[in-house]
Amino acid sequence: MKSAVWILAAVIAAAAGVTDWRSRRIPNWITVPGLFAGLLLNFYVYGLAGVEQSLLGIALGLALLFPFLWIRALGAGDWKLMGAIGAVVGPHHLLIVLLWTVLVNGAMAAAMILWKKRVRQTAYNLGHMLASIFAFQLPGREFTIDNPESIKVPFGVAAAIAVILYSARQLWMMRLAA
Repeated sequence: MKSAVWILAAVIAAAAGVTDWRSRRIPNWITVPGLFAGLLLNFYVYGLAGVEQSLLGIALGLALLFPFLWIRALGAGDWKLMGAIGAVVGPHHLLIVLLWTVLVNGAMAAAMILWKKRVRQTAYNLGHMLASIFAFQLPGREFTIDNPESIKVPFGVAAAIAVILYSARQLWMMRLAA
């Protein structure tokens, strides 16, 4: 039954990834039921300790990504997706999944920047954003995801790749241990 946790995580992430790829949005009909399914499944598999870990996973996923949501470097669907994934996998595994997601997202961003020949503009934008952070100010709208000319990397796709790979690894490890 523990394998159901990893299957659920992969299904939620895959649905979010496909939707984000197609429409650049991750809708609530994926994240909200995913969050509650994670809570219920963890209660069924692990009891109250599972609910505690699920709630900690939600809190951690939302807390870690909130600053990026606040400065509009990340969309609300991406933020809620990490909360839902945290509900399924718990805080320990969420940290690893989030690290993998950031690495995949960074590789995707680098590829898109090179492909669209926007290296100089990206370096300027990053410098401006860092200056804003150190000045405790929000970057201007032209440096956020609200700018229609900015290169937008679908975070949900990166999360889907990371979660599916990590879930496959966990299922493989469970199989080897059996």
